[in-house]
Parts: sequence; C-alpha cells; structure tokens
Amino acid sequence: MTKIAFIGAGSVGFTRGLVRDILTFPRLKDATLSLMDIDAERLEFAQKSVQKIVDMGGYPAKVETTMDRAAALDGADAVLVTILAGSTEVWRHDIEIPKTYGIDTNVGDTRGVSGIFRALRTIPVMVGIAKDMERYCPDATMLNYTNPMAMLCRAMQRETSIQLTGLCHSVQGTAMMLAKWIGAPYEEITYTCAGINHMAWYIKYEWNGKDAYPLIRQAITERPEVYNEEQVRNEMFLALDYYITESSGHNSEYNWWFRKRPDLIEKYCTHGTGWNPGEYAYILKEYQKRNDTWKDDARQWFAKETPISLERGHEYAASIINALQGGEPFQFNGNVSNTGLVTNLPQGACVEVPVWASKKGLEAVHVGALPPQLALLTGLSSAIEEMAVEAALTGNPRLVYQAVAHDPLTAAVLSLAEIKEMVDRMLEQNRAWLPQFTTFKS
Repeated sequence: MTKIAFIGAGSVGFTRGLVRDILTFPRLKDATLSLMDIDAERLEFAQKSVQKIVDMGGYPAKVETTMDRAAALDGADAVLVTILAGSTEVWRHDIEIPKTYGIDTNVGDTRGVSGIFRALRTIPVMVGIAKDMERYCPDATMLNYTNPMAMLCRAMQRETSIQLTGLCHSVQGTAMMLAKWIGAPYEEITYTCAGINHMAWYIKYEWNGKDAYPLIRQAITERPEVYNEEQVRNEMFLALDYYITESSGHNSEYNWWFRKRPDLIEKYCTHGTGWNPGEYAYILKEYQKRNDTWKDDARQWFAKETPISLERGHEYAASIINALQGGEPFQFNGNVSNTGLVTNLPQGACVEVPVWASKKGLEAVHVGALPPQLALLTGLSSAIEEMAVEAALTGNPRLVYQAVAHDPLTAAVLSLAEIKEMVDRMLEQNRAWLPQFTTFKS
C-alpha cells in the first residue's frame, strides 16, 4: 500500500481533485490518504469529502486525519503540499502596501514585491516540512503546489536532500488553449517548454510534427476574440515570438510593459476575456470571497447526489505518483534545480523543464539555451529569486531591498529611495512572520 500525505489538506477543492485523480490508478486505489492541516474545521470537511470520493468509487483506500505533521509524514511515499502561510489578513498587506506607492498588483503570489514577501514568510515553513521529511520519510517525493513556486522549491532544494518538484497546471492548460485556438486535437500536439515557473516558454509547439507557431500568430492577429482572450500574453508573443505559460493577469506583473501607468492597466489589464485579465487585487478578492462562502460551498457539494466526477483530471500529481510507484513512466513539466538544464539561466536556480517520473525517480531533461529575448527577462527574474531566497534563509533585510529594487514593475514605478521606504514598511508589517530576521530595516 502506498501512503500519500496531504500537508494543507484543508485546501478542500484541491485535495478533492488530487484524491479523485490518485484513486483512478489501480496500483494506488488502496492507498492510505493521510490528511493534515492546522485548521480543525477545514480538516474535518476535507476528511468527509475524501471519504465521499472513496465511497463513491468503492475503493479500498484508507483515509486518516491528523493535525500532527510528523504523524502524517511518517512512512509516506509521496507528500503533496498545498499550504498558505498566514491568513488573508496577513498577506493582504503584500498587495495593499505597494498600492499606496503606485504599484498595482493583480495576484502577487509568485514574484515582484508581493511574491518576495510571501516567500519570506513561507520558506521557513516549507523548509521545515522538507526537514521533517528527512526524518520521517526520507525516500518520499514531495510534490509542491504552493506559491511562490520557484523560490520555495529553490530554498528546499538548497537546504534539504529530499526528492522534490513543484507542479503548476499552467503548462498543460496553456498548451490546450493554444490547440483550441488553431483547431488542433490536443492529442496531436507536442511541445518543449522551459524557463521558470509562470515564465516558461514553448520553445517548440508542433501539430503533428510541424511548427504550429504560424497558425497561432494568424489566430491572434486575424481573430479579435482570440486576441482579446489573453491580451497581455498575446502582446508578449507578438513581440518575443514565443508563447508564455501563465495567464495575462499574472504576467502583467512580471515585466515593465503593462502595469506601470493607469492608462496601460486600463488598456491591457481590464478588458480581456480570459479568466484573469489583470484587475487590481484579483486574488485577494477571490480569497476573501472563498473565506466567506467555503462552508456553504462545502455543504452544497455534499448535498449533490454526484458531487464530483470520478474521471481523472489534468493535474500531474497522480500520474507522477503512479510512475514513481512502478507504473507507466510519465513526462511532465516540473520545477527542479538547474544542473545545466537551461544553460543561460543561473546555475542551481529553480527552473521549470520537462521531467520524467519513473520507478527510478525524477529525471529532468536537458533543454539548452533559451532564445536571447526570452533569457533576458527570465534570467533577471531568476536572479532576483536567488537573492530573495538568500534573504529568506539568512534573515538579511538588505538583500530583500536589493531584490525588490531589481523587480521590473517596481523599478518602473518607484525610485530607489521609495523602494527602500516601502520595503522597510513591509518588513515591519511582517515582523511576527519573519522569525529568521533580527532587524527589520534594510
């Protein structure tokens, strides 16, 4: 029997989907599903939800719950992490304080000033989980879904010996979107995608072995409904010639081009028809709404005769675990240490590249160099993340300031003096969540 630990199982929707997918594999159907969370009420809902899925499928799986992380990890074969360090009342300041300085944030969970401060709070927790894995399940593989993905994975890869990778659905999600735009059946699409999380690029995107980029360009330039679906990403593609993985809202934060002036935000970040065109504080509003409604949503879920389809979804985790346990090998895009995999990104940094999972473990694929116009922006963001990870691990506020000072959007809006003032204010705001810092002035 395979034991799978869910750390942060109170992220109920995510947990339900992952469990549903896991149990579709015959070699995992009798798994022990160990659910752990620090919120007892959410943990109870998670337990009932997972047990409902087990009962619906008639699976011989065992569901257990605990608020003791060590107990959940003990003897685990795989560890899925979906945590949030701090409530909405903690991380809302990541978005609201920069706004007072003119930095307009859409999501703020991955990079930029907001992503860096989320990393400062979350890295100690994630490294703690990884170190617990060294004690209680040293041969297990961690699959991380928590953001900021690259900085968290880099810190754990640097500080611990466990096998781990980070997973994001944007790679396969965007590949499906592009296939739809050109009228291609997804099963006929192949691609090579590489970079860093939320800033990975389809270096190749082919339909039946032929370059599909001319068809993508034609769809974007000739069909307004396609252009409008992803205005920011489509502008980036038209300029840089390769398509990027994460949504327009996210990517509007990661560069100099779209959010430095109100008129640009109005033009590019408010009228797109995709799921997240880029409005201010989108994710903060979403979390506030979910916090207000999650109990009602959970009750409605249980009230349905068939609350969830038992068909496998598109997340990678279940297929990876199945492969690691001896099932069919599986290729996916994962976040791993750059051991010469992408030759013009920082050595040792966390990169997102093709990875094979099998009974042998995780084996990343060498990609080579990104095209120079992609490497410039991607390399800058990766180098900033390296500085932020160092700051988080050493408690160095000066490095926090220097990392934020190089962030493209922050630098496009603020002077160095203004950046320093903002960083010091945010350090002070986060004092209770930064035990590794002894001073809060940069």
